[in-house]
Amino acid sequence: MKHIEVVAGIIKDGDKIFATQRGYGEFKDGWEFPGGKMEPGETPQQALARELKEELAIDVNVGNFLCTVDYDYPTFHLTMHCFYCSVIGGELTLLEHEAAKWLKMTELHSVNWLPADVEVVAALERNL
Repeated sequence: MKHIEVVAGIIKDGDKIFATQRGYGEFKDGWEFPGGKMEPGETPQQALARELKEELAIDVNVGNFLCTVDYDYPTFHLTMHCFYCSVIGGELTLLEHEAAKWLKMTELHSVNWLPADVEVVAALERNL
């Protein structure tokens, strides 16, 4: 089975967390924490800063590690490394996603998360 390694940012602003809705591909319309694939030679933190710049036009401070999720989708195995992030520059601009929301912890279950991201929500709830 194909293996894909990605990073995801838990972008926080006060008591809210940023969620994005995919605008393309097999999982179009599903909600996720923004991020993307790691490039050869990148640390997860470097990859996350690059991906968030490419997808959302922001500069971030990549903070503490939250969790790594391993999830088997029907056609590939996903390993997703998740880190807390804060915006330090730029304006949040959706360059690849079709929608986004700032969600309070009590609102995290109000969107239809992609399966691997459901596990990230559970990790967030455990780490309150």
